[in-house]
Amino acid sequence: MKKKFIQDISANTLQVIIVQCCGLLIFYLLSTKLSKVEFGEINWSLAIFMTVFGILSFGIDQIAVKRIASGTGGEKLLSAYVMHVIAAGGFFYALLLFSRFLFPAFFNVHQLLLLLGIAKLMIFFSTPFKQLATGKERFRSLLFMSVCSNVVRSIALVIFACTGRLDLNTVIIIFIAGDLAELLLCLFITHRFINIPLAFRWNKNEYTGLIREAFPQFGVAVFSSALARLDWVFLGLMASSTILADYSFAYKVFEVATLPLLIIAPVLIPRFARLFHPASKEIMPAKMEDLFILLRFEMIIASLSALLLNILWVPVIDWLTQGKYGLVNKQTILLLSASIPFLYFNNFLWTINFAKGRLKMIFYVFLACFLVNLAGDLLLIPFYKAEGAALAYLFAIIIQSVLYLQQTKINGLKQHSMAVLLCPVFAMLAGWLAGYLFASTWLILATALPVYVFCLLFSGQLRFTDWLAVKRIAGF
Repeated sequence: MKKKFIQDISANTLQVIIVQCCGLLIFYLLSTKLSKVEFGEINWSLAIFMTVFGILSFGIDQIAVKRIASGTGGEKLLSAYVMHVIAAGGFFYALLLFSRFLFPAFFNVHQLLLLLGIAKLMIFFSTPFKQLATGKERFRSLLFMSVCSNVVRSIALVIFACTGRLDLNTVIIIFIAGDLAELLLCLFITHRFINIPLAFRWNKNEYTGLIREAFPQFGVAVFSSALARLDWVFLGLMASSTILADYSFAYKVFEVATLPLLIIAPVLIPRFARLFHPASKEIMPAKMEDLFILLRFEMIIASLSALLLNILWVPVIDWLTQGKYGLVNKQTILLLSASIPFLYFNNFLWTINFAKGRLKMIFYVFLACFLVNLAGDLLLIPFYKAEGAALAYLFAIIIQSVLYLQQTKINGLKQHSMAVLLCPVFAMLAGWLAGYLFASTWLILATALPVYVFCLLFSGQLRFTDWLAVKRIAGF
């Protein structure tokens, strides 16, 4: 079991690293080779599709992983899921085409919606096959499924950028080709390596049962999808494409800073589903103590990511983008990075509650988080633009943490949750002290890291005996 856990983490780590590195490369090339207006328009269109297709998933993606991981799933579930994404995605794109004739002025401004919609539709169609691989813990297959599009797009963009032929039309063609390649590869791997036939059949009872089980997750899917890119959509509508270009660049790097969370989150879902299943035996106190140590480690890593992000942001980003996206986003990245520890905390508690089947509670938490973010965007974006969007997002994530903490009934949780506050405070203290003493970025970095580690050791947040717990965690 321990060996399997390490193999899964390794495969998922490689997947996340490849996807994030390619995503950063793609973002960098687009942000530097295209104008801010074109770059902002691409990101606004992608935000629309990410939000819509997240909603149209109906929450089935997480239910599918849970059912497959618990041994209740397979060919019938995959058929029902595939039929759902084809019907929902096809209907939405048809509606988009119809709207083109009703609102020609809008689509003349946002011409990329229809073109990028073709690419994102291919990714939406590939979702069931990736969730099947996740539920079966076939993370090596998932690795190839998930990196294909980003690798194809990265290689093509680099070639065209080096030859001086990278323009908006070329970018659109590359996006469509890359996403289509990923869908075809998902079909091939599912049939050839996961050994699931691609003979999809309509089964009304299976589909209605899946929808009924996923229904409590539908609200979560709506609010979590909107929360992920709501600020992008509002900035595009209430500010400008240029401001959205600045914010989306900062947000993309902020997402990359959460890379460790992206690595461990998919691996924990099937394991937590078994550990916290309602039919499972009561969890031993020693096992819960190990989980709290895992939470503490996540807080340490999250706060370290935020510390490094703020120290290196202006000098590194302005150097990479010739002064386009560094200093202008200094306050934005500070606000966004402050939410990183809370994101880790929320994911930890969400996974526990999802495994316990507390879907209604999760729905209400996401609803509250969504309403806070929506109100914050409407109130702050008109006055503070990108900084307002970042502040609204931070408020929403903190509210989500508070609600999860109140609703998650686990002995010792509140005491161990102090790490959510202590680790970020130590990171802020280390960054402020180093910045006060030195002006050089590298001296600040060389001072802040030891100070941060010292604070963790002195406060007991980091202990030399924790390594034994990490080894046990890898084996649960």
